[in-house]
Amino acid sequence: MLIGKRIRDMRIEKGLSQQELGDIIGVTKVSICGYENGTRTPSLETFALLADTFGTTTDYLLGREVPIVFEDTKEYVGSISSDDIELIQEIRHYPALYDSMLKDIKRSINLINKKLR
Repeated sequence: MLIGKRIRDMRIEKGLSQQELGDIIGVTKVSICGYENGTRTPSLETFALLADTFGTTTDYLLGREVPIVFEDTKEYVGSISSDDIELIQEIRHYPALYDSMLKDIKRSINLINKKLR
């Protein structure tokens, strides 16, 4: 379950034990374990507390948003759907096409759109 994986990964990244995270948001270690392995679902209030504790959004925890890293090691969070990610991954299977599209993105999209009509 993506939610559980994200909670676990972010907890570990923050250097927190399940007990410590539970203490911060007011739930038991057992609850945290359940969230992480997918046998429990946090309440909306708890879910919001998790996002606040990790400094992220509920959308990110739900898998609806991914961190996007830009130049100069500045990190921004932006919305990108799983369909968008799948499209990018598929295009990258064709390196020449991918490189060509990056040279003039608008032109490439217009050509594809004309071809689909």
